Amino acid sequence: MGSWQAATVVAVRDEAPRVKTLRLALSSPEPHLAGQHYVVRLRAPDGYTAQRSYSVASAPGGPGDPGEIDLTIERLDGGEVSTFLHDGVEVGDQLEVRGPIGGWFVWPGDTPALLVGGGSGVVPLMSMLRLARRTGRADLVQVVVSVRRPADLYYADELPGPEVTVVHTREAPPDGGRPPGRLTVADLAPAVRPDTTAYVCGSARFAGAASQLVVEAGVPVERIRVERFGPTG
Repeated sequence: MGSWQAATVVAVRDEAPRVKTLRLALSSPEPHLAGQHYVVRLRAPDGYTAQRSYSVASAPGGPGDPGEIDLTIERLDGGEVSTFLHDGVEVGDQLEVRGPIGGWFVWPGDTPALLVGGGSGVVPLMSMLRLARRTGRADLVQVVVSVRRPADLYYADELPGPEVTVVHTREAPPDGGRPPGRLTVADLAPAVRPDTTAYVCGSARFAGAASQLVVEAGVPVERIRVERFGPTG
């Protein structure tokens, strides 16, 4: 899991309204697995600390330099950590981080996978998709992402592809081919193979509903891995 280390912000990118990706250069890099996360700790002059966990969005190996990782962060109203990372962090700043963390919700990169994400739950799945594409194994993954409207889609310039289905629940683009509505079994069933492992990530409500749909689509319960994101900011 690693110890606390310094990480320098080397790039900041807008992903969607109220969502930014910070690219961090680690002072003591460790290889991570697709699906793992890091903890970011803020420290006030009076010694007060606050910390939150954020999934790694970049594929193992780094976004360009093996010592770099991407963390995608949603700005939450009243969130002391996410608000600071959005409003107070610039390129060149240093943060304290610890990781990589997690051994259950990880994809090894060589097995069939169904990746189902809602909202910010797409972040660790993006690490998996990027790994699949980088290694030439995009045939192994099928991604189904649920968002309210097109403007809410993370990684809009990179995510779309033949292995990706985007389900819009409230407002669909004119050429979307599917009317807006909640995720259904019909959205998932075409992506299920006999040996598929499903990775479901999102809010507790989304994860619970989506996991049930994945079962109904034909994935055995023992082949479903779930990561629930809480509202802490």
